[in-house]
Amino acid sequence: MKGMRSMNEWNHLMTADNTLKRRAFLGNTAGIFGPTALGSLLSGDARGQSSLKQAMPPGKARRVISLFQSGGPSQMDLFDPKPQIEKERGKELPESIRGKQRITTMTSKQKSLPVTPAMFKFARHGKSGMELSELLPRLGHVADDICLVRSMHTEAINHDPAITFFQTGFQLAGRPSIGSWVSYGLGALNKNLPAYVVMTSRATAGGAQPLYSRLWSSGFLPTEHSGVKLRNTKEPVYFLENPPGIDHTTRRNMLDNVAALNRQQYAQIGDPEIQSRIAQYEMAFRMQTSVPELADISNEPDHVLKLYGPDVKKPGSYARNCLLARRLAERDVRFIQLFHMGWDQHSKLAEALPRQCRDTDHGTAGLIQDLKQRGMLDDTLIVWGGEFGRTIYAQDPGKNAGRDHHPRCFSTWLAGAGLQKGLVHGETDDYCYNITRNPVHVHDLNATILHLMGIDHEQLTFKHQGRNYRLTDVHGRVVDQILA
Repeated sequence: MKGMRSMNEWNHLMTADNTLKRRAFLGNTAGIFGPTALGSLLSGDARGQSSLKQAMPPGKARRVISLFQSGGPSQMDLFDPKPQIEKERGKELPESIRGKQRITTMTSKQKSLPVTPAMFKFARHGKSGMELSELLPRLGHVADDICLVRSMHTEAINHDPAITFFQTGFQLAGRPSIGSWVSYGLGALNKNLPAYVVMTSRATAGGAQPLYSRLWSSGFLPTEHSGVKLRNTKEPVYFLENPPGIDHTTRRNMLDNVAALNRQQYAQIGDPEIQSRIAQYEMAFRMQTSVPELADISNEPDHVLKLYGPDVKKPGSYARNCLLARRLAERDVRFIQLFHMGWDQHSKLAEALPRQCRDTDHGTAGLIQDLKQRGMLDDTLIVWGGEFGRTIYAQDPGKNAGRDHHPRCFSTWLAGAGLQKGLVHGETDDYCYNITRNPVHVHDLNATILHLMGIDHEQLTFKHQGRNYRLTDVHGRVVDQILA
């Protein structure tokens, strides 16, 4: 019919349109990545991967180990002592302290919000004299190696948006996680392992908020930058082993043939996800050898296992995952993230919090000691903390008292590369309810993590749907006061 285009004409136009889009992308990102990275992109070797490492000075942190404590650890019971508040025990939280701050529906209908000081004692540790809870004796042994931030604050008041915010810089799902941004910005150091690896563990006491795989997703970044989860089973990664009847040579031949077909398709339509698919297949093939060796701790000497405590011999435990984190760090995985569930103590805090600390204290301190004795703490950044803190007032007052969510102030600590040691940064008021000095926002923390890895958080961007996105959105500052 007149005015209708032939199929060949449409295919030509679609191919031309994709070529133009690709050229536009390369032109828009050239100012960020620099000539060297642009050349890599043009050659097709980098598959759209940033090369900030070539355009910026190297960071002090070669790798990051994020110890994410899902649920919200109670800062006034663990890190931020308020002995002067004891005289207010049982009294109503003053309006002047709460102000117009929102509280969750779990306590908004309580008749009373009684002040409930810390349930546990504090002691000073190390040369720094850092005050920590009696529930964290092992962490106390390495107090002079950590930098404690008591003035963290966030925006979300419920778990899912709060964890999503920490991971992606936004409360709604769909954006890339911090580990994916690091993978995209710096690439992998070990060609046989992913740049971003995730592990999870649960509290022995049971009860935990769920974790979703989107928390370590690459969002709109190429999918090869997604976190790879190591499971707590004999087969750490799904579908990694060859099925019955398929040997190593057969698998290699199959991948070569599939890659050839994918390259043909890429040449026709130019979809960058096809390149990511090829890269992921190749990574999976190499991981068939690297992952079983990584997960096998049988050759670890007893003196190392003792650093992590008796739970290290239990697959899936937090302590075991801490040891695996060190093994991943040794193999130069860029971003290693441990999620430990069970910190959501809305009731029976006096019973549940000690159990939770017993699950985690030994492994956490052991990880620091292990890295330090290997000379790896100097170029490894450790970050410990949850998505928010807890309220000074009791939820379900009485013998079963717990604490509700509190985003206005809470504690996080860091250790390792580029940080001051034995430092306490920031202060909260007498009720541990508001920040009085040196506030640190989630965007600030993420900006600082990227800075220590040699990345300017304002420069690491990706254009999506017509806008340049970044991990810290349009906010964030590096917290220079905690840097060495």
